[in-house]
Amino acid sequence: MPTLLIVHHTPSPNCQALFEAVVSGATTDEIEGVRVVRRAALAATASDVLEADGLLLGTPANLGYMSGALKHFFDQIYYPCLDTTQGRPFGYYVHGGNDVTGAVRGIETITTGLGWRRAAEAVKVTGEPGRADTEACWELGAALAAGLTE
Repeated sequence: MPTLLIVHHTPSPNCQALFEAVVSGATTDEIEGVRVVRRAALAATASDVLEADGLLLGTPANLGYMSGALKHFFDQIYYPCLDTTQGRPFGYYVHGGNDVTGAVRGIETITTGLGWRRAAEAVKVTGEPGRADTEACWELGAALAAGLTE
């Protein structure tokens, strides 16, 4: 059974709403045969990544960059996963108060270095998430999970 690993840093109610929408989409009854594993960014390990068939990342944009927790995750898994996870499908969502540009650039740079393949458009949210934002996160979760069944 393919595994989707959701690695997230969820320090605020806004990030929590997006995370819950992603999980709801990834675990919808319409998609069968995918194991969904959730890990806080500070708890996720290289073993988690090596066991996953796809990844979904979530972070706030803090001080113009991804959260320190997600950066720590990347620091921990980069070299242990570099050769083995080339081509792995991934997606991500980012929430910021007013700008997510630096966080997006950081994630794109690191995942390009890892050789991961973006399998869905990133969800970029600023301010309080609205219905369209949570729906986009639901779709992101569903798309990543469904893509693992093909």
